[in-house]
Amino acid sequence: MRPAVAAFTDTYLPTVNGVTYTIATWREHWEERGGRMDVVFPESEAYTSDAGEHPVGSISFPFYEGFRVGTPTVPDAVRDVDVVHAHTPFAVGMGGYRLARSEDLPLVANYHTPTSEYADYVVPSFGEPLVERVTRRYEKWFLERADLVLTPSEATRDYLADDLDVSTPVEAFPNGVDLERFRPVNPEAFLERHDLIEERPLVGYTGRHGYEKCLEDLVEAAAGLDATIVLGGDGPARDDLETLAAHLDVDARFLGFLDREELPEFYSALDVFAFPSPVETEGLVALEANACGTPVVGVDSGALSETIDDGVNGYHYAPGAVDAFRTQIERALVDEETLAAHCLDRREEIGVERSVDRLEDVYERLL
Repeated sequence: MRPAVAAFTDTYLPTVNGVTYTIATWREHWEERGGRMDVVFPESEAYTSDAGEHPVGSISFPFYEGFRVGTPTVPDAVRDVDVVHAHTPFAVGMGGYRLARSEDLPLVANYHTPTSEYADYVVPSFGEPLVERVTRRYEKWFLERADLVLTPSEATRDYLADDLDVSTPVEAFPNGVDLERFRPVNPEAFLERHDLIEERPLVGYTGRHGYEKCLEDLVEAAAGLDATIVLGGDGPARDDLETLAAHLDVDARFLGFLDREELPEFYSALDVFAFPSPVETEGLVALEANACGTPVVGVDSGALSETIDDGVNGYHYAPGAVDAFRTQIERALVDEETLAAHCLDRREEIGVERSVDRLEDVYERLL
């Protein structure tokens, strides 16, 4: 019988991001194997919880639109689990820590996001260094209370070991992609819905439009590029990106939030997925694009340094090198057919089933 798990997270449905997707996908596949994985998360009026989902009290976070801060509450319904899995060191994650200590349970911590990177959303620029130092110290404190820390990439594992100097054992393995969902599909209906049927080639990105994602590099790289730029998602940088695109006379289409059901069509419609974000701990959207047969051109930084294999599933460029970004996009467009074939050949390597296999091994070892 598989262990019963309680996952504690500060972000969950209906918000769609790499963390919520990973938790929801792991839970689905864990339960398909006959296991139980309950989720504790901040309550939201926009989401009606199902069995095994336990919302706790929350308030809106004024500095980060759409994010809610939960309370470190331990619902009675999860006190009988075998393993606690914290997907955050903050707020709700502290509830997971309390449960693990009070019931003497193994505590697994997933490090999804380097929260110090988001200090500029919370304080003026002069206060960022202080917030970053405090955040890093707190993250180290929390992670060292866990029995094992999981990271979605080797780069993130090395960051915890070398920069944060975390003494707890750290293991790296990708969160995985749901290959049944993310596969090549016919994008014609998507192209018609978004008035893109006559546009080619298409270079795109989807995800949060945050300043930390460096999406202005993509818009600047698109200047002089013979392609239409398509951006799905939303965020605080969107208005500035639209202004920049207009100023540079870039053919850029901002589609807004895309339902997750649309994403396989979106990726399949693109000729190249462009990813300039240097702060990724995995870059799940890059793997989703690859699973749909779309090559990725991404910055040679963070997790993207290992996610992208040059000449196989895409190409790298140096951080901040906009001209090189443009050149590598053009190169990927020329090599699109070969790169796409390599992407499809490697699908099984990035599938979520492999990740859940390893997750099961982690839980069994700790027990």
